[in-house]
Amino acid sequence: MKLTGAQILLEGLKREGVEVVFGYPGGAVLNVYDEIFKENFKHILVRHEQGAVHAADGYARSSGKVGVCLVTSGPGGTNTVTGIATAYMDSVPLVVFSGQVPTPLIGNDAFQEADIVGITRSCTKHNYLVKDVKELPRIIGEAFYIAKSGRPGPVLVDLPKDVMLDSGNVSFPENVSVRGYHPTYEGHSYQIERALQLIYKAKRPIIYAGGGVILSNASKELTDFTKILNFPITMTLMGLGAFPVTEPLALGMLGMHGTFSANMAISESDLVIAIGARFDDRVTGKIEEFAPHARIIHIDIDPTSISKNIKVDIPIVGDCKRVLTVLLKEMEGHEDETERVKGRVAPWLEQIEKWRNKHALAYELEDAIKPQYVVEKIGELTGGNAIIATEVGQNQMWAAQFYKFTKPRTFLTSGGLGTMGYGLPAAIGAQVAHPDATVIDIAGDGSIQMNIQEMATAVQYNLPVNIVILNNSYLGMVRQWQELFFDRRYAYTCMENIAPDFVKLAEAYGALGFRVEKMKEVVPTLKKAFKAKRPAIIDVVVEKFEGVYPMVPAGASLKQMLLV
Repeated sequence: MKLTGAQILLEGLKREGVEVVFGYPGGAVLNVYDEIFKENFKHILVRHEQGAVHAADGYARSSGKVGVCLVTSGPGGTNTVTGIATAYMDSVPLVVFSGQVPTPLIGNDAFQEADIVGITRSCTKHNYLVKDVKELPRIIGEAFYIAKSGRPGPVLVDLPKDVMLDSGNVSFPENVSVRGYHPTYEGHSYQIERALQLIYKAKRPIIYAGGGVILSNASKELTDFTKILNFPITMTLMGLGAFPVTEPLALGMLGMHGTFSANMAISESDLVIAIGARFDDRVTGKIEEFAPHARIIHIDIDPTSISKNIKVDIPIVGDCKRVLTVLLKEMEGHEDETERVKGRVAPWLEQIEKWRNKHALAYELEDAIKPQYVVEKIGELTGGNAIIATEVGQNQMWAAQFYKFTKPRTFLTSGGLGTMGYGLPAAIGAQVAHPDATVIDIAGDGSIQMNIQEMATAVQYNLPVNIVILNNSYLGMVRQWQELFFDRRYAYTCMENIAPDFVKLAEAYGALGFRVEKMKEVVPTLKKAFKAKRPAIIDVVVEKFEGVYPMVPAGASLKQMLLV
């Protein structure tokens, strides 16, 4: 077929099964946008390129598909960098198409030129500069293959304007392969057998599940594995929803703001089975004192993540779903071994229950509205069936602690990079992917302002995203650190009297706006907002100095938790 570069791009997107593109037009990609218009291809116009990447990210996390966005050259590309880095840290499959100045002008400081390939090299799984229109079909196929295979991640494709205008006889490859790139999906049988031997000997085991379980769609296998062995399980921030937190074996989240029982259990365990997790510093605390008595099994598709932060005893490189499937199959016919290990583990479960009862997640109800109460009521009103996005900070941690996640792909949050402003555009992306779902962004009054312009996107496309602002008039998490470690010197964290009127702001965008100042107003207002099925901001004035606890101070071990 003889097609222009812009036509090839649209044809490539169709062949990859892309249903929607999030983007913002500009001079370098006008011919691409003209093809989108002529083809009536679904496109969501955001109000900032960072919002486009976060929206594509939320779409990808909630749907399991590759998220796609399209931006122009120069500042259009540079505005995507934070979103790309966010996706890279959390292993989210994205393909970002950026416009570029014509190839003869590259390197000449042309108008709206930026070396986006160089800029994003450290925060993409791979990136491309397309130099010939004949290369474009191959590059599109490779970009999607790389983004979604192995450990997923973002891929950037830079599109010079003249390449998009050029035309030629092109064909799309039937199969995609990339030289030197061959992810390992099947775990080594010898390592799996060694892991089973440790599992059957364990007395104080714990399963430590991360976001890789969700990315590989292995939640069912993880649940079966956990229940057959009757082992306690804890999850990372990114792993919440991989195993129902309502189950008795679930200890909730571990790490800096994890539960007392999870942190104590991993510290006193004799076997840690890490599945799809990367031993992030927010999980391990002081590395030298992380699980000091335990042998460690680590299952992960990324070989570079194994023994990078914590030395492990039995590495298993492979896809979580496939490795767990083999483990489950190997356990068949060994019911006697399974029953014996259950008997050995029974005293351990009793000890964990004592820890759970001693310091359960809790808060005291007072006249002021407690943010934890708001999160709990959101869970009750939605039956735990909503898709929850968050901003970053205290709002994020309260959501992780007090919302009962029971299903994968229902919690969207920036874990690795900690990007304020992530939640609203991510919620928009999730709402596009799931038009009939209840999608809620749990936000802070500081972080919501980072990308508040995307309210216009929600209103334009009638996406009924609800933003619940836990408004404490501070940059809350930073204020908490200042309170604990800087003698309450609240340097530039107080937002009181300088934040906007969020109700008026919502109305200015054409959305619904609500303010809640009394405890008795929380439930009726949330009900009203959720029932309206329109974009809405619910501004909840909460206790200013409420903290997120437990908390492990930086550099401390997981057992050195601040509990109040």
